[in-house]
Amino acid sequence: MPVSSAHQQKTAVTRLLFNESSGNLEVMHRLFLHDAEHAASVVFGEKQDLIESAASRALFGSYVVNRFAMQATEADGSSQEISLQYIGEEIDGQFLWVYQEAVGFAESTTAQQLELINSILRDVWPEQSNLVNLEREGRINSVTFTQGSDTHTLPLTTP
Repeated sequence: MPVSSAHQQKTAVTRLLFNESSGNLEVMHRLFLHDAEHAASVVFGEKQDLIESAASRALFGSYVVNRFAMQATEADGSSQEISLQYIGEEIDGQFLWVYQEAVGFAESTTAQQLELINSILRDVWPEQSNLVNLEREGRINSVTFTQGSDTHTLPLTTP
């Protein structure tokens, strides 16, 4: 059976990792490859071959990063958008990974929380569920984006 005709899972996972050795905040979006191929064809109006075409993968990677954003909020309530650089994408088995990073954010932040916007694939499937796991200092905080909830906040400080 071709990959694009498989049943859609309608779920994706984003991993936010504070990399203490590089000082960067790494962002890794993991999508089911068959979901991504189907969605790419819907979004761009023509069949996209994410397995064979680097250009199609890059186009879809651009779609993903344009539907994910973060803002850091300080203790005084001030906030600023976190600049994320697009690193690239790759296929690993049944998954398509899309990578971003915020250079120097992990080592320099004094932020108290992150406000996240995640609408990846929600324009294709309103029932799409997007899980975000924030990994820092050996702890994982998670939030799930479901229908009607494209914005969530995750604390960066320990209670």
